[in-house]
Amino acid sequence: MTRAALAVALLLASCSPAMTAPTAPHRPLTWADLTARPRPAPDRTLSYGDDAMQKVDVWLPRGARPYRTVLMVHGGCWQTGIADRRLMDWVADDLRRAGYAVWNIDYRGVDRAGGGYPGTFADAAAATDLIRAEGPALGLDLRHIVAIGHSAGGHLALWLAGRARLPGDSPLRRADPLPIARVISLGGLPDLAATAASPDNGCGTEVVARLVGGDRADPYADTSVPRLLPLGVPQDLVNGREDRIIPYRLATDYVARALAAGDRAALHTVPATGHVELIAPESAAWAETKRLLARAFAR
Repeated sequence: MTRAALAVALLLASCSPAMTAPTAPHRPLTWADLTARPRPAPDRTLSYGDDAMQKVDVWLPRGARPYRTVLMVHGGCWQTGIADRRLMDWVADDLRRAGYAVWNIDYRGVDRAGGGYPGTFADAAAATDLIRAEGPALGLDLRHIVAIGHSAGGHLALWLAGRARLPGDSPLRRADPLPIARVISLGGLPDLAATAASPDNGCGTEVVARLVGGDRADPYADTSVPRLLPLGVPQDLVNGREDRIIPYRLATDYVARALAAGDRAALHTVPATGHVELIAPESAAWAETKRLLARAFAR
């Protein structure tokens, strides 16, 4: 998993005072550090297609229904060979313990038959919309869903929130996509055009063409989040300042565009934090994500 994901840091944020204090140098958390720990198990696994990646893991808390519901989207440079939904098991379990239900989706990456354009996007959409059919019986509250996406999943989480704004001629457009109330992007990179023009990003540039369909006249029209702005939902971006996967400028540029379009977008930069820490339950970055999540549901 050496090229495991991307990260977008965002500017103009209201960071908590504890996150602004200087910190000592640290050893960045590695993928091996995260995945070597005991793996918790979901309560249900549902299918929305025949492929092994067309699955959703459901994590159900104890307590009274309906449950506050989090839509979770994993990263991995949009490549199944790098990561799948299991990368999010530890933070999904942490949210379950905190009283949230988690709808952790998987999708076919660009390196898998049926992935790329439109398959990767269609999978993410179908996995999300399955909540309508299966969620009520599981006790999920569909009235206020918050999406959390990490790395490439940050891009997809924001894209899912903006589906109502897809062009009318897009094969990905649906009449009534599931509404998402808020998005928390953890080191995501929403701007695919900027990513394709940035050879210093950790995923490389070739993967973007495989994701968006390079043989189309305008491949970013229905795939890149800035083209869908304003999304009309609040967006929180949590990013590690020491993340070496994605250049910081990709984040600042996106936030500026979202704000200019009239969206509510905020950056929460966590010092002494790399890319993996963003989905480690014990990290300062994850504590910030849980603070934002609690605030999102309180509203």
